[in-house]
Amino acid sequence: MRILVAALLAGGAVGSWLGVAGLSPALAASPCAELGGTMESGLCHVHSSTANYTLDMKFPVDYPDQQTLTDYLVQNRDGFLTVAKSPGGSRGTPYEMDATFEQHRSGQAPKGTQSVVLKIFQDLGGPQPSTWYQSFNYDLATRKPITFETLFAPNSKPLEAIFPVVQRDLERQTGVPAILISSGSGMDPMHYQNFAITNDEVIFYFAPGELLPMSAGATSVKVPRTAIPQLAV
Repeated sequence: MRILVAALLAGGAVGSWLGVAGLSPALAASPCAELGGTMESGLCHVHSSTANYTLDMKFPVDYPDQQTLTDYLVQNRDGFLTVAKSPGGSRGTPYEMDATFEQHRSGQAPKGTQSVVLKIFQDLGGPQPSTWYQSFNYDLATRKPITFETLFAPNSKPLEAIFPVVQRDLERQTGVPAILISSGSGMDPMHYQNFAITNDEVIFYFAPGELLPMSAGATSVKVPRTAIPQLAV
C-alpha cells in the first residue's frame, strides 16, 4: 500500500486537506501547524476523524532536522487522505493511520546524537494493515544526518557482529527459530536502515516480514555498543 500512496503523490493527486495550503508564512514555519496539529506537553498531536477515516499522529518538534521529519509525516498523511477521501473510498470500517514515536539521545549536548523513530500503522483496506518504521538520526557535532552507511567507519564490516545478536534476540522474543533468518537477509544493510543510538546500545527496528514472517509482527533489537565496531559518531 505504500507503493500506491507513493504513486498517488507522484501523480499530483494530493489535495490541500486540513487547511495546510492556506497557512500564513508565520504558521507555515511551525511544524505542528503545518500538519494542523496542537501542542500538548511539548509534543505535536494531530487528530482528524470522519465516518470514513481516523488519523492520529504524535511527534516531537525539537529534532535538529525537523523539516525532514515533518516532510515525511506530511507526505504519508497526504497519501493516506488521498486514499481515504477518494471517490468510492467508503467501506464498512473506517480507514486508519496512526503515527507514534520513540526518542533517544547519546552523549551530551552540544555534541552527541539525537534519534527519533516513527512507527506508522495504516489500514487502507488491503488484505492486512501495514506497519513500518522510519528513523531519523542526527550528529549534533557535525550537524549532519546519520545513516547506517555513516554510522561505522569504512570497511569495519559491522553486520558480522550485529547479525548474530539480532538473530539470537529475535528468536528469544518471538520463538521463531533463528535459522529462519537467512544470512542473505540478515547481512543485507537495507534491513538495518531504521535505528536509534543511545549511550549503551544501537537499537534496530524491523517491520513485519522484514527479517521474520509477517506473523511475528514489528520487532526491535537492542545491540550493545560493546558488541559491535566503534561508532563513527
